[in-house]
Amino acid sequence: MDVIKTQQISSRPIEKVIVHPLVLLSIVDNYNRVAKDTRKRVVGVLLGSSFKGTVDVSNSYAVPFEEDEKDPSIWFLDHNYHESMFSMFKRINAKEHVVGWYSTGPKLRENDLDIHRLFHNYVPNPVLVIIDVQPKELGIPTKAYYDVEEVKEVTGKLTALKGLDARLKEIRSYLDLVIDEKLPLNHEILYHLQDVFNLLPNLNVNDLIKAFAVKTNDMMLVIYLSSLIRSVIALHNLINNKMLNKEHEKAEDAKPTTVQATS
Repeated sequence: MDVIKTQQISSRPIEKVIVHPLVLLSIVDNYNRVAKDTRKRVVGVLLGSSFKGTVDVSNSYAVPFEEDEKDPSIWFLDHNYHESMFSMFKRINAKEHVVGWYSTGPKLRENDLDIHRLFHNYVPNPVLVIIDVQPKELGIPTKAYYDVEEVKEVTGKLTALKGLDARLKEIRSYLDLVIDEKLPLNHEILYHLQDVFNLLPNLNVNDLIKAFAVKTNDMMLVIYLSSLIRSVIALHNLINNKMLNKEHEKAEDAKPTTVQATS
């Protein structure tokens, strides 16, 4: 299976992901029952083991999942269902633990990184397996992803900041030497320094301070409203899920029980 790096956090990199055929059959069967002929995707938990960079996926189960097609940042995953299902699977096979999650994609989506961060609460280095349940080409319809730490970008920013600090120290030492009359005054250098200072924003202007405050408040309002809407949708879906479970239990209890007659 293709193992693709996305963003990083792992002490030992994942080199290989093995998905058992029964897991693929279970996922395809669940998709056909729940999301066939729709634009929805199926999301679930992968169970198995991990040893020396190899992840062995031996079991799985689907998790109730909803997302807003217009706003990818709004999504809901039933934590309670996942925890109850995992506790039952653990009683059957204690060696299996959460190794990641799956999605019927068929490609990566914008909110997958947020869902992936959620699974860090259950496993230090989760894998994401994208399964194309309707492949258009022959081959294994799966791709595995795991997150990796972007060290290069951070190193580049630190190098740039160190370079800026060194240049500022050089400017300060030059100006000190000019003030002490140890170096002659160079007007061309002073003109360039004045151009640099002119590019700096004047933060003492009331209009600029107000503009920054308004922009920050607008951004915080959007974040607050998004979190509030997400919480309301999650609560709504959770209540619906509980109601459906109760109705299912009532229907099961209402079924007549047949007693076989003995001669």
